[in-house]
Amino acid sequence: MGLLSLLRSDPLVFILLAVALIEAIAMHEYAHALAADLQGDRMPRAFGRLTLNPAKHLDPLGTLMLLLAGFGWGKPVEFRPQALSSKRFGAAIVALAGPMMNVALALAAALIGRVMGIDFRFLIFTGDRDPFALFLLLFFSINVLLAVFNLIPLPPLDGSRLLTIFLPPDKQRIVYFLDQYGFLILLALLLFTNFSFLRPILARVQDLLLTLVGG
Repeated sequence: MGLLSLLRSDPLVFILLAVALIEAIAMHEYAHALAADLQGDRMPRAFGRLTLNPAKHLDPLGTLMLLLAGFGWGKPVEFRPQALSSKRFGAAIVALAGPMMNVALALAAALIGRVMGIDFRFLIFTGDRDPFALFLLLFFSINVLLAVFNLIPLPPLDGSRLLTIFLPPDKQRIVYFLDQYGFLILLALLLFTNFSFLRPILARVQDLLLTLVGG
């Protein structure tokens, strides 16, 4: 369900979800820019991406798709792999920085909830309307979703960068194939499965993070 449909059914959840999504996506893209910058590539800085300003990280089409279909993306961070300090692992580090930022944000939300005595598992079933508690729950869930989803090894997602490291040289043709057809495969997965195969993974990751903070 898109955010516009949610607006009609529950304006409060729409507002909180929209804010959580924008912040999570912005921090995800900022992490990519920071990882490239720390490795010596100044391109993201030159393009104004080394900022926490969400407006610099939102893609118009990706935002529209998010509103209409509940599936969207941020503006990709451009960087030069050849300018990174590590030629073999540099690009993978930049790619991994986004999902790891989302994991860190999810942990932070879980920890704040723990300190404030908010039980995310219980909150889901009670329908608690406290705005701050709802925001923490949504922010936690969205960041887990972004982390897991972006690690799918299909271009243009971040997980595809990891393939170049783990695949042996004689299997690199797989990367070239996915570069050509990865987006089409993603669309097919959306249309025919709605990414339902991710649900058990998301549940396990959420449980793991909540357990880490004693939730």
